[in-house]
Amino acid sequence: MKKIIISKSRRLRSTPFTSRIEEQGVKSYTVYNHMLLPTTFSTPEDEYNHLKKYVQIWDVSVQREIEISGKDSSKLIQLMTCRDLSKAQKGGCYYAPLVDGDGKMINDPLIYKLEEDKWRVCIADSDVMLFAKGISSAKNLSVNIFEANVDTLAVQGPKSLEIMKKVFGEQIKDLKFFKFDFFKFDNKKYLISRSGYSKQGGYEIHIENKDAGLKLYDYFFEIGNDFNLKPGTPNHPERIEGGLLSYGNDMDIGDNPYECGFDQYVNLESDITFLGKESLKKIKSEGIKRKLMGVKINIKSINLINEIPIFSTSKKKIGELRSAALSPKFEKIVGIAMINKEFCKPFQKFEIKINNNLIEGEICNLPIL
Repeated sequence: MKKIIISKSRRLRSTPFTSRIEEQGVKSYTVYNHMLLPTTFSTPEDEYNHLKKYVQIWDVSVQREIEISGKDSSKLIQLMTCRDLSKAQKGGCYYAPLVDGDGKMINDPLIYKLEEDKWRVCIADSDVMLFAKGISSAKNLSVNIFEANVDTLAVQGPKSLEIMKKVFGEQIKDLKFFKFDFFKFDNKKYLISRSGYSKQGGYEIHIENKDAGLKLYDYFFEIGNDFNLKPGTPNHPERIEGGLLSYGNDMDIGDNPYECGFDQYVNLESDITFLGKESLKKIKSEGIKRKLMGVKINIKSINLINEIPIFSTSKKKIGELRSAALSPKFEKIVGIAMINKEFCKPFQKFEIKINNNLIEGEICNLPIL
């Protein structure tokens, strides 16, 4: 694949840590929420193996945080998501699909409840702030909506707890999964959540002061040798195997939460009000016609830019491949595909054309075990 240079500009924003990761040898970027997201330092396979054994720091400042506050903030947050947040607790992180009036996916963020009338929506790759502002304006809600000046470091991997204790103290071991609290380093307070875009366990550090953030980043690497710490990035094969979905890749505004496997986050029986509720009731009643599934493909390389059609062994189109990567675990391509419901069966065989060659694969559940 030909290498293309990304030209930096003001509208393609860097992060406070860009200078550090470039000194550490970042090899490539992608664009996410109008920002630079590092994608490789070495090879996906080396980074996959390291992530599963040790600990990495990722610059994931691209996970922008939309702050919504004011007396109608809880009402607006609930209008945006089909998940019932009426009993959300301060200090909680809630994975919550955002849907439009047709019940289609807008985003799949983590929503943090900071105070009774103050929330942050930590978004995947789409313009959620415009969505929130549009609803607020149409409903004449009393809210303040803006992109918070927050940048995020993810500490991920089996040794993440040990290095976090070294930096922030023993008390961080009490932080529960999908909860957040405030911890100090160098007399500065940081909001830290036990979350992250890997299945290896870890934390996300939300940083509001650039200079303090750089000092924290450098300190991690001062002590990092004891933990075999390396800079890293969200790892494509690891997240596919773990069934962690990527908005804009695996799903987009053409899909609904049921097709994406988010049934547990769609609350139609409660009395909450959200956009698309009636549409989702109809979708549930009629039943979905397709669903995201895992796939394994008997080949070791792929260049996936657009969806690739998937066919049954009888040559009938049954879906399309949306994400794919070489899995060091399975030694073949693993992927996420949208598959017609009647073919959503583990071990179902299929064919796919890659580089003008017809390759065999099989459908599997997510996560891919």
